[in-house]
Amino acid sequence: MTEPTTAAAPAGRVNRQPLSLRVPEPSGRPGDTPDFSHLKLDEPGAVDRPEASTAPAEMRDHAFRLIRVLDDQGRAVGPWDPKLDPETLRRGLKAMILTRAFDDRMHRAHRQGKTSFYMKCTGEEAIAVAQGMLLSREDMGFPTYRQQGLLIARGYPLAAMMNQIYSNAEDPIKGRQLPIMYSAKDYGFFTISGNLGTQYPQAVGWAMASAYRGDDKLAITWIGDGSTAESDFHSALTFAAVYRAPVILNIVNNQWAISSFQGIAGGLETTFASKGIGYGLPSLRVDGNDFLAVWAATAWAEERARSNQGATVIELFTYRGAPHSTSDDPSRYRPGDEHEKWPLGDPLARLKQHLITIGEWDDAQHEAAEKDAVEQVRAAGKESEAIGTLGQSRPSVKTMFEEVYATEDWRLVEQRREVGV
Repeated sequence: MTEPTTAAAPAGRVNRQPLSLRVPEPSGRPGDTPDFSHLKLDEPGAVDRPEASTAPAEMRDHAFRLIRVLDDQGRAVGPWDPKLDPETLRRGLKAMILTRAFDDRMHRAHRQGKTSFYMKCTGEEAIAVAQGMLLSREDMGFPTYRQQGLLIARGYPLAAMMNQIYSNAEDPIKGRQLPIMYSAKDYGFFTISGNLGTQYPQAVGWAMASAYRGDDKLAITWIGDGSTAESDFHSALTFAAVYRAPVILNIVNNQWAISSFQGIAGGLETTFASKGIGYGLPSLRVDGNDFLAVWAATAWAEERARSNQGATVIELFTYRGAPHSTSDDPSRYRPGDEHEKWPLGDPLARLKQHLITIGEWDDAQHEAAEKDAVEQVRAAGKESEAIGTLGQSRPSVKTMFEEVYATEDWRLVEQRREVGV
């Protein structure tokens, strides 16, 4: 009987190390002390401001730096200072205060059983408010569910927002959307989609259509850090670059998706802003808790878009202070006091400090603004709740059959007859 022979291992394959799968982990979990020592933050005013016409290849480092304007003393420093007048700054602060007051009341309304769902934007107010104030209502915004400040900054009725949240008889969307998924064309607010990432190609397509028509309007859109892993994000960047679409592509890096941190989407490998480099797009990385920095970067991108130079990617570096939604408990996956230790502070407190520093605000005015915001929200709440909260009133059943086809389909006619409306 012949013994089997053992083949010799190919050269270079002897004693190779076993492979292991790397799973990224955040710097802190529940019970840990928050640690942000790994963050590389430029000093306020340290990043140069290129001309809006600068070729993307000549400004690649801006995708890795951090544009900041406000320093620790509340002073506006450096070349990105937009030099806003005090009244604009006050309007911005009041809109952020109102946004936070609205969030707080709606969160309580959920706990009281008045709505099924709510999502706060605590810590991110400067983003939507600054950009909403800067751009025109005729420019179309394609938001996520954390840009309620866009509507509030533009004076959209708070009661109408509540009616949509409560899905009551005066819901402007007639019960066709989840709570907080607003739609307001006249306010430059495209209908929110619950499917993450869809707004990116929608915004690019809208911007392409505007350019194709020879119009003068641009689009702006937002996406979370986690949603950059969706294919919609990459398809949108391809079209935006190839067709030089007049669109501002925001990535709101708020550190956390519903329970996974930004490293799962690639945030430990590189910055989210740098993802635009591979598509030939200019990319900026901005302190999202600095109202002035957000305004300045958006103005830069707006200038580029309006002069037919195409899209800009902006990573807004911020922190989601509240739960992802009312269905979430962040204490299960991150340190409880991590938000308080965030090194870039709170956007409301920082703009307040700046206004006080330049002599255009004080503590008494701030307290009065907070009380006024609470009263505005309370009054809107009374108006909306008089119509009804969840289950107390609802849009007419007949609205289910309306605005589906321009000419009513025969099946709808039959269904309507069966229902008796």
